[in-house]
Amino acid sequence: MAKNISPTDKSSKLVSLLDAQLGKKINKARLKLIALFILALCKVQTVSFHKLAGAFDSSSKSESSLRRVQRFIAGFELCSDVIAQLIFSLLPEKTNLKLILDRTNWMVGKQNITIFMLAIAYRGVAFPLLFSLLDKKGNSTCEQRITLIERFVRLFGKDCVDCLLGDREFVGQKWIQFLNANKIRYYLRIRNNFKVFLPHSNKEIRVSWLFQGLKIGEIRHYNHIVKIKGEYCYLSATLGKKDGKPELVIIISYTKNDQAILHYKQRWQIECCFKAMKSSGFDMENTHLQDLKRIETLLCLVMIAFVWCYKVGDYLDKYVKKITIKKHEHRAKSVFKYGLEDIANCLLNEYRKDYDEVVKIFVM
Repeated sequence: MAKNISPTDKSSKLVSLLDAQLGKKINKARLKLIALFILALCKVQTVSFHKLAGAFDSSSKSESSLRRVQRFIAGFELCSDVIAQLIFSLLPEKTNLKLILDRTNWMVGKQNITIFMLAIAYRGVAFPLLFSLLDKKGNSTCEQRITLIERFVRLFGKDCVDCLLGDREFVGQKWIQFLNANKIRYYLRIRNNFKVFLPHSNKEIRVSWLFQGLKIGEIRHYNHIVKIKGEYCYLSATLGKKDGKPELVIIISYTKNDQAILHYKQRWQIECCFKAMKSSGFDMENTHLQDLKRIETLLCLVMIAFVWCYKVGDYLDKYVKKITIKKHEHRAKSVFKYGLEDIANCLLNEYRKDYDEVVKIFVM
């Protein structure tokens, strides 16, 4: 008969897995703290240090645990490239990857905190991989986008990339020039008022004029190569609905592709990732941190916990019990939430005997 696993054993088992992945970069004491942090995060589902400290599986008093967390966040710069390499090693798939660029923002007092993220689409969600933090609300620059892609290529190479997806804010002459020059396939949405140059007819017009007469749900591909902001690309469009009103969605792509709209639609998966890290999961917005270096360390820890939760939910959905599909054809809960709830139950329910199996899923 399986015995109850002590709190110390629970953290040590997670430490062992992390040590196999990160042991050459991070010492055992810090890995122990990271493991305790992740376990507590899955239990209390908030980044509030006071609540996390109270949930530490430790014989120490919560005040002592709180000081450990504060010292770790303030004094240890957790290398985001190292965490990205960890997450990449845990990806269920490592080829033909669809990269997604997006950002999310919140306020701490009067300061804006913006996470500019590069993530990987996978089965309805996006795995957070590389990011930079901006102390402003506005869009990223072309240089910041290029830097993020160059970091990815340096760490993982370009051959594993199928394409890059991005919304209307991720455009610009230098940016498109970089993607074209590096032969990175992309599907990026542009604003409907953009001017487009038509080489075959030697004229410039508003891009939306090329897609007049579209019906709701119809997809159209423009047959000729065009120039936008001085760079060659192809155009596709569809007419959808937003808040009950027709909305024209225009996509530029590196190559002529009749699947451009379908590729682009996977961009929404990063919104699910942000939602999981914020309001529907770990409540990142509840942090009172304002120093970007400290927020970066906190975000790295949240990303590790996110991957564990998603992988557990994915495993349960595939092999144990499928998530219920409601009448509106949406899941009753996300794969991430499914995993988070199961891990939390496993940590909080003394009658659960399968903690070893739940931890092992992390590296499967």
